[in-house]
Formats: sequence, C-alpha cells, structure tokens
Amino acid sequence: METHALYWIGFIAFVLVMLLLDLGVFHKKDEEMRVKTALAWSFFWISLALLFNALVYFTSGSQKALEFFTAYLLEKSLSVDNLFVFIMIFGYFSIQPRHQHRILFWGIFGALIMRAIFIFAGVALITRFDWIMYIFGAFLVYTGLGMLGNKKNDRDFQPDKNIVIRLFRKIMPVAPDNPAARFFTRVNGKIHATTFFLTLLFIEVSDLIFAVDSIPAVLSVSSDTFIVFTSNIFAILGLRALYFALNGVMRYFYYLGHALAGILSFIGLKMCANELARDLDSPFHLSNLVSLGVIILLLSAAIIASIIKKRKET
Repeated sequence: METHALYWIGFIAFVLVMLLLDLGVFHKKDEEMRVKTALAWSFFWISLALLFNALVYFTSGSQKALEFFTAYLLEKSLSVDNLFVFIMIFGYFSIQPRHQHRILFWGIFGALIMRAIFIFAGVALITRFDWIMYIFGAFLVYTGLGMLGNKKNDRDFQPDKNIVIRLFRKIMPVAPDNPAARFFTRVNGKIHATTFFLTLLFIEVSDLIFAVDSIPAVLSVSSDTFIVFTSNIFAILGLRALYFALNGVMRYFYYLGHALAGILSFIGLKMCANELARDLDSPFHLSNLVSLGVIILLLSAAIIASIIKKRKET
C-alpha cells in the first residue's frame, strides 16, 4: 500500500502531541499511579488503537485492518513479557513507584525510535531478500523454544553484569545515591550518572532485546511499513499504563510465558511454511486470521490455567 506522506506526518505529530501531554500535563508531578487510574489509561490507549483500526478499515479496506489488528494484538501480547523485566529492574535499583512513570516515559520514548529503525530495516531486508523470512522464522522458533526453559528469577537478575552497563560505568562515573531523583547529578563539581539513569539505560537495553523478537514476528503479519509501525507504536504507548495496572498481579500469570513461547514458535513456523509454499508455488497459506485465532487461544488458555493454578494453591 502506498501510504501518503501526510499520513506519516499526521501520525508522528499525533504521537508527539500525546507524549507531550502525557508528561507535561497529565503526569507533570512524580506520583504513584493508582490501579484505577492505570486501568483508565489502558482503556484510553486501547480505545485509540481500535479507533485507528477503524480508520484503517474505512481508508484501506478490511485486509489492512485485519493486518493492523493482528499486528497490534501480537505486539501487545509480546510486550507483556517486558513488564516482568520492568518489575525486576525497578526492584533491583530500588526505584520508588512514584518515580517509575517518568523513567518508563523516557524509556518508551527511546523505544519508539529504536522500533522505527528496526521496522524500516526489517521491511527493507524482506523486500530485497525473500529468503530472510526463513532466518526470521527459524530465529522465532528457536527463541520460543528457549523461553520454555527460561525461568525468571529475581536472584539471577543482575543488571550490573550486563555488558552495556559495565561499559557505561567505565565511560561515566555513577553516583552512589540519588536523593533528588534526577538522571544526572554533580559530585565534587563533576557530572555523574545516577541509578535513575542506569535504570533507564537498562530498560532501553531490555527493549532492544525484545525488539529483536517482536519485530520479525510482526513482519510475518504485514510487510506494509505504515501498518507495522503504527501497530507497534500503539502497543508501546499503552505499555506504561498496562504496567501499573497489572504490576500487582503479574506474578500470578504463571503460564503466560508458555503462551508467549507458543506464539513466537507458531509465528516462526508460519513464516517458514508460507515462504516455502510461495517458493514451491503451492496454494497453502496460513492467513492472518489463523494467526489471530492462535494468539487469542493461547493467551486465553494461559490466563485461565494460571487462575486455576492460583485457586488450587489457596
């Protein structure tokens, strides 16, 4: 689909305005976001995404609308895995809940830029090299199978051993404490980074790692740059509110990781199977409707199984 430049300009302007309103008006002061407020904001962002989905339907047809909705749901579900990491990061660096929103804001702002780079690069690769779909598909299957044996453990979570954090500490000194809740401070007249900035840096690193998985998965749904970009951005914009809404109950979703592993593995197999069928001139094709059904089925089964497990334990 040839997307008019005005669509891109309008969407990017909309995102920038919403980000400015978010930090400069609605969350001007550092304060803990209550669950009720977080749920309201989550509903707001999801409603905006659905309204945009309707706009895609009326301007570009049902196929593009299905691509957007499937890509949005896929990215949203995969992004939930980020929330587990956010919880561990804030806990490790002892960031108070009232300061977490500001860190997440700048973390997601950086994530938007990184995702844009990944998306444009991914679409360019797929357009030029058809065989890259096999690479993406195999990587997603490998990642999905790896997630099944990967148990998140707070004791094993040590950001200070991350190579990016270690390199940063060699470049810039880090202040031992941060009473003013700032990203940088002066110690004996010299600029030091703070634990606030280390937290932000690690959130950016974690999102970069997640993008390596999620972008190839979303590209299996659509190769339309505008659809992939907008669905990704809407999913990420609502991630902060979703974090505060689910923070208290995330640990109870025991089987969610299994569902995400299954989703990644299925998407990887779908990419390889569809590309192989295309190379062999076969009519076989796993549609986005099938993908959407599998995503909803696996997420629903994981949530129900987690609730049943929790009730048996109590």
